Amino acid sequence: EKLVLFLCQDPYCSFFLQTFEKLLIANRGEIACRVIKTCKKMGIKTVAIHSDVDANAVHVKMADEAVCVGPAPTSKSYLNMDAIMEVIKKTRAQAVSLNESICCSFISSLSLQASEGVTFIGPDTHAIQAMGDKIESKLLAKNAKVNTIPGFDGVVKDADEAVRIAREIGYPVMIKASAGGGGKGMRIAWDDEETREGFRFSSQEAASSFGDDRLLIEKFIDNPRHIEIQVCIINIIYLVLADKHGNALWLNERECSIQRRNQKVVEEAPSTFLDPETRRAMGEQAVALAKAVKYSSAGTVEFLVDSSKNFYFLEMNTRLQVEHPVTECITGLDLVQEMIRVAKGYPLRHKQADIPINGWAVECRVYAEDPYKSFGLPSIGKLSQYQEPFHVPGVRVDSGIQQGSDISIYYDPMISKLITYGSNRAEALKRMEEALDNYVIRGVAHNISLLREVIIHPRFVKGDISTKFLPEVYPDGFKGHKLTDLERRELLATAASLYVAEQLRSQRFLGTPRIPIAKSKRSSWELSVRLGDGIYPVAVSKDGTSFSVEVDGMKLNVTSEWNLASPLLSVTIDGTPRTIQRLSRNASGETSIQFLGTVYKLQILTKVAAELSKYMPEKAAEDTSSILRSPMPGAVVAVSVKPGDTVSEGQEICVIEAMKMQNSMIAAKTGKV
Repeated sequence: EKLVLFLCQDPYCSFFLQTFEKLLIANRGEIACRVIKTCKKMGIKTVAIHSDVDANAVHVKMADEAVCVGPAPTSKSYLNMDAIMEVIKKTRAQAVSLNESICCSFISSLSLQASEGVTFIGPDTHAIQAMGDKIESKLLAKNAKVNTIPGFDGVVKDADEAVRIAREIGYPVMIKASAGGGGKGMRIAWDDEETREGFRFSSQEAASSFGDDRLLIEKFIDNPRHIEIQVCIINIIYLVLADKHGNALWLNERECSIQRRNQKVVEEAPSTFLDPETRRAMGEQAVALAKAVKYSSAGTVEFLVDSSKNFYFLEMNTRLQVEHPVTECITGLDLVQEMIRVAKGYPLRHKQADIPINGWAVECRVYAEDPYKSFGLPSIGKLSQYQEPFHVPGVRVDSGIQQGSDISIYYDPMISKLITYGSNRAEALKRMEEALDNYVIRGVAHNISLLREVIIHPRFVKGDISTKFLPEVYPDGFKGHKLTDLERRELLATAASLYVAEQLRSQRFLGTPRIPIAKSKRSSWELSVRLGDGIYPVAVSKDGTSFSVEVDGMKLNVTSEWNLASPLLSVTIDGTPRTIQRLSRNASGETSIQFLGTVYKLQILTKVAAELSKYMPEKAAEDTSSILRSPMPGAVVAVSVKPGDTVSEGQEICVIEAMKMQNSMIAAKTGKV
């Protein structure tokens, strides 16, 4: 009773604060699930909206109520403001959490609903409109004395004007959608031809993703770091009294330099690059910009930082960003809870001096993508098996999917955000390495192999990173983990031991021999293992639950519980612990094993079978040189040729749109269609 009395006397105790009875979440996937979790903690009922293909989605199951707002395309469902407004009235939601694309497109509707007593979780429409428009936000940033990137501050009308402006600025330039975000509608151009092509694709992607095809052009900062500052600002009684009673905080930075196609892949907080003086200067400019637009919620100001620690304003995101968990880890704040409190009119509970940097956090974006194609082309399918690595200490997983979920062409291919936290960077990275090894994803291609290689790369470990990290480290594309001689022997020994363990298990039934007159147990096996272009003789002998394996004249001791029914297999090889996953196997001895993050294909045969296998004919590879085959599933949005046309190598044949990104398909050789 004394504890309850004490809490009731605390004006900042969110558990006893009166906020909202019901909140509608106009979003999907992991971010919708993230908002629902905090609402449950605060005792707020939730309403989810969904498209027809998302009827069984996790966020729909988590919410107290769910309403279908249209078919799969986002423009007809999650961005269908008329349908969403109808759901708000129908469910009598008191508050709404919207994504910024909706807010920017339906300002008048939002104002109307606000006048009817519906509160929006986030900044007001003026701030959303100003910061959601990259052209206007850049002008506001200049007026607020925030460092900006040189460029053209108006709207680019057509491709010819784009070329003229690019020449005036000087190549290379960045072409980007004014209303864009998430790497969509962005192209780097190094010459006139790339500028024309970039204008075309960027405007089409912008219209498709944001309903706004306006573009701007600015100087491309070569080899920068991408760093952003989380800000939280409150106007005590909304905007009317903002100037008198405002309070603003910056919640330290996030390092987001590891990117592909201008989309973040790995993030961490804090940054290894910033010193306290630069951190403070960037934070103060971020707060100055937020105050300039009378911002009232949590938001993110993004900067590019060069090697001399000069920083330039990139954009402000008026939403809860994908990488917000790393900020929550090092500050101890629940940003969703803070946004809800601010929306209700409560003051912030902290001063700038109260915002700590406790420990280190790393986030990897796990995508349904093939990392061997342009660092990640989308993959679709059903998650036939899915297991998150919660047994690893210091792990957080924000996801909106589960086993049996479908990854479709309609939405972003993100599977989850995998976050690890440690007392320092080394501990956080070690936990991330372990978490990636213990993450089970079957049914779709995924980018875990790329993520694992990034976090263990010497350059990344040293903090020597930039937005060009991936193309510099992998100039010929990502090829997976390159095994050392010791790692190759470990993989061969583990695969051979796994093969023998399975052979022994198949001879037993309920712990007894199937055939009483079976021969005595074998204790040694001579095998032949094919890995890549090499064939290796391997000798295996059994000693209890351990195997002694001879590879390349060296003996390795492999120990495990050999639970072959588990998707994860923990083995110890000469005292070194490893976690592997066997993904597939067949009767011809072929097996796929995930080892050190990368999937390796092996063939394991007995010595006799290996000698006979040379008589087996090999299947001839299909000649695909005359076929244009899309490397990913998607929609054909444009065809540039017709039957009978003669095309040259490198000429565009068609355009495929997948996961809101447009990709030009080109001819691999000269020929006739």
